Amino acid sequence: MRFLSVEPLLESLGMINLHGIHWVIVGGESGRGARPMKAEWVLELRDQCQREGVAFFFKQWGGFNKAKTGRTLAGQTYDEFPASTRRPFPDTATLAALRERLASSATPWSPSVPHLR
Repeated sequence: MRFLSVEPLLESLGMINLHGIHWVIVGGESGRGARPMKAEWVLELRDQCQREGVAFFFKQWGGFNKAKTGRTLAGQTYDEFPASTRRPFPDTATLAALRERLASSATPWSPSVPHLR
């Protein structure tokens, strides 16, 4: 899975290439001295994700009291996750064959061969 963690979002990113991206996480800066994040910057990313079919997760507005500022964007929360990219685990016979292939192609470690240390 490929994702972008855009935290903290401190300016408009304009149009970004989301080809091959499964998930975008966006959040503001938090803590003392946190710089503000504008709603239009977040909405711009959300809209691009929606057009491209990319999962969008809005984490927080940030600020000094992030519990107070919350995580609602345009009247709703965005908790999207990408579709599972898990692949089935190989069966025992396949794993045994892979182990054998690796063992037969492995070069034994030798302290006298500098590039193998």
